[in-house]
Amino acid sequence: MASEDVVEIWTDGGCRPNPGPGGWSAIMVFKGTTRELCGGEAETTNNRMELTAAAEALEALKRPCKVVLNTDSEYLKNGITRWHTGWVRKNWRNAAGDPVKNMDLWRRILEAAKPHEIEWRWVKGHSGNPMNDRADALATAAREKLG
Repeated sequence: MASEDVVEIWTDGGCRPNPGPGGWSAIMVFKGTTRELCGGEAETTNNRMELTAAAEALEALKRPCKVVLNTDSEYLKNGITRWHTGWVRKNWRNAAGDPVKNMDLWRRILEAAKPHEIEWRWVKGHSGNPMNDRADALATAAREKLG
């Protein structure tokens, strides 16, 4: 993918305590323009906030795009790149036969992802990556606004 044709997205989400008040954020960069999105929920989980960040970012895209979505959530990356096909095949049941947690958000992400060509990248959190650190700061600020 030629970098000038790619929307680069950085997402993060978190809670303190977990479960508890949470925040999410997404930073979208396209052709030198940066857009920041964030929000929060009074009672949620870390995983729900990570998934919400990805859903909100993808839903904000106005037309089909090439996307590189960076996340520090292995749950999000593995769920979308490895696990979801089995869940769908098993009628949204996991390997143990139990209903998949956060099914509403997984479905929302899959629907929002349909028109796009997405490369999902995992980045190590809290490792000095400036965009990941910024996404973390935005999600934390959104969570703290609730308190």
